[in-house]
Amino acid sequence: MIPIPTGVRVWLATGYTDMRRGFPSLALQVQEVLGQDALGGHLFCFRGRRGDLLKVIWHDSQGACLFTKRLERGRFIWPSAVDGAVSISPAQLSYLLSGIDWRHPQETQRPTRVG
Repeated sequence: MIPIPTGVRVWLATGYTDMRRGFPSLALQVQEVLGQDALGGHLFCFRGRRGDLLKVIWHDSQGACLFTKRLERGRFIWPSAVDGAVSISPAQLSYLLSGIDWRHPQETQRPTRVG
């Protein structure tokens, strides 16, 4: 898991992204399409067309980071908006990276002790 410092926002770039892109071209997309500063310390997440590959870029004030995750089965749950970005919490990012629906996580019931 990415150690996300307090105050860092997580952005999902809606729509599909060419997963051949590296940090420089993803950072340019953040600047031109999303209107954000890719070097500002926030996390920006991108999903490919098939939905099983996710890239996250982050500048941690020491350097540029590019994280990639591919799901063995299933797809990453992604916002349906075509252009722009959606902000999510770091907890929702944890769900997303685990392949769990981050929009409606279900709390499980703990078993109660009988007797």
